[in-house]
Amino acid sequence: MKPSAQQPKTYGFTLIELLIVIVILGLLASLVAPQMFGKVDSSKIKTAETQMKMLETSLSTYRLDMGRYPERLDELLKSDDTNWQGPYFPKDVPPDPWGNDYVYRMPGDEGAPFTLLSYGADGREGGEENNADIILQ
Repeated sequence: MKPSAQQPKTYGFTLIELLIVIVILGLLASLVAPQMFGKVDSSKIKTAETQMKMLETSLSTYRLDMGRYPERLDELLKSDDTNWQGPYFPKDVPPDPWGNDYVYRMPGDEGAPFTLLSYGADGREGGEENNADIILQ
């Protein structure tokens, strides 16, 4: 005699149930995604500010050794001057978080010894929000 083993009936999800779950996930993503992308933009601004402060420290150290600020940022990495004790920056001067070079002016604007800035996401002077210039204060 063979034992009769009945298989329990298994049920899957219906198409309607799957569509409801997909719609709910889509609604959640539409609410969360804009906030997350906003955080990415603000983190790039903070990264640019931090990099510029590191460059400011290197520029100040250069000035202590040389008695003046460099004319170009690449002088932080190498120079033929006899007083030069660098490199004053550990690696190549990084681009800003948007891939553009930092703008360095010596002498600086409005009587400052130098000006260091990033033109923001658009890489052009001026702008608002993510495209606004970030100036080392």
